[in-house]
Amino acid sequence: MALKDYVKYELIGAQLEVIDSKNKSLIGIKGKIIDETKNMLFLDNQKKLIKSQSTFKIKLKNNTIKIKGQLLVARSEDRLKKKIK
Repeated sequence: MALKDYVKYELIGAQLEVIDSKNKSLIGIKGKIIDETKNMLFLDNQKKLIKSQSTFKIKLKNNTIKIKGQLLVARSEDRLKKKIK
């Protein structure tokens, strides 16, 4: 399955790890996504992450993907319509 197909999945409930970020103190943070807005991800450990500033490793459907947060910047329902190149 292509990366562009994973962008359309619901992220709430997925396990996430920050593998790169503009804010180096965020690297290595792990948690379960409990909520999502257009620009933010909220984790079960009370952390708030700005999507556009990080690269994530996300476990979805028994697969682990590495994805740049910039691809996730949109409300989850809007990502379904988003064209990914």
